[in-house]
Amino acid sequence: MNKEVIIEKINDFLIDEFEVEAEEISPEANLKETLELDSLDFVDLVVAVESNFGVKLVGEDFVDIVSLQNFYDLIENKIKML
Repeated sequence: MNKEVIIEKINDFLIDEFEVEAEEISPEANLKETLELDSLDFVDLVVAVESNFGVKLVGEDFVDIVSLQNFYDLIENKIKML
């Protein structure tokens, strides 16, 4: 799976499942602020990633995640490790 497909899938579930406006999605957007995530939303995000990409995320994975680009990179790296 190439990076463009990963980004497209992530953006699609952010729009569909988290009701993020498409125009708010950009690589430099702050993940927490853009998605207005609370702790329960992070659980939903982890489930969405697992169901869409087959990778597991843990709390430590989010320590350095600030932007959507960081998140895209995290998912891409997790997929490469499969």
